[in-house]
Amino acid sequence: MIFRQLFETETSTYSYLLGCERSRRACLIDPVASELPIYIDLLQSLDLKLIYTLETHVHADHITGAGLLREKLGSKSVVHRDAGALCADLLVTDGVLLQVGDLDIQVRHTPGHTGGCVSYVMADRVFTGDALLIGGSGRTDFQQGDAGQLYDSITGKLFTLPADTLVYPGHDYQGNTVSTIKQEMAKNPRIGQGRTRAEFIAIMSELKLAYPKFIDQALPANQSCGTLVE
Repeated sequence: MIFRQLFETETSTYSYLLGCERSRRACLIDPVASELPIYIDLLQSLDLKLIYTLETHVHADHITGAGLLREKLGSKSVVHRDAGALCADLLVTDGVLLQVGDLDIQVRHTPGHTGGCVSYVMADRVFTGDALLIGGSGRTDFQQGDAGQLYDSITGKLFTLPADTLVYPGHDYQGNTVSTIKQEMAKNPRIGQGRTRAEFIAIMSELKLAYPKFIDQALPANQSCGTLVE
């Protein structure tokens, strides 16, 4: 497998390029519109054809590159059916299996940060978007957020994966790049360490986070796959 972890500095967003060495087919998880030239150059340098863009959810902090990549490269955008982005080419549900050449990627519905959040599971790794972060979790105070639902998603859909599964999040603000399920279960201060559902809900209710900086621009744009229709 060809794998690249890409980082957009303004919003501390991770995007991921996954490519099949045999077929030269590829997908991008959570592409950012401002990074399009980087993605296109990387795909060309690796001799890869972009088949899918996979969204973990409709983002509030950056504008997706899915629509622009569809226009330029012919890729198909993938979003959960509850995400609120009917512009997508594929509206997926829990358990759907996506294939990119020899790569198998399973969709797991992991709502709580938003109603349409998903994680993408492979044999040895999971891309958790804003559901499970390294040493944290996504906020639950807007966009259909629900702390109890997020606790159920993380403990029931992610912490049940093999302990050595690599965890690649949608963001990190401390310079971390990867964790494991075992590490998050043991050390995550919000939801690891044997935290109960009630404890997690209490922690999330007391965060008092600032209003997302780019939400008023990002949400409507992302509901149109990053290309607003006039």
